[in-house]
Amino acid sequence: MIAIMFICVLAGMQLANDGIHKMKGYDDPNFQNAVGINDNGEHVKATFLGNEISSHNIDEKKKKLEEISAFNFFSSMGKKISEGVSNASEKLINLITK
Repeated sequence: MIAIMFICVLAGMQLANDGIHKMKGYDDPNFQNAVGINDNGEHVKATFLGNEISSHNIDEKKKKLEEISAFNFFSSMGKKISEGVSNASEKLINLITK
């Protein structure tokens, strides 16, 4: 759900940017697209708010998260919560059926 909301925000930013271009009536070279993707056949380049994003940056961030083990922390917390909910619902069902 959060990913869908994030995509909607990005789409909204792009629509607002396009609307500003139409309202001005001319192209301003200082204006940048909110999100841009360039595909030249061999490499795909993406930009977000003027900053270039590459798979190299994503790999570095992934390694950094693994080093910090923040990803593992949230994963383990999610597992504990799901186990707690499962155990509670199982006990409730057993209580009702007896």
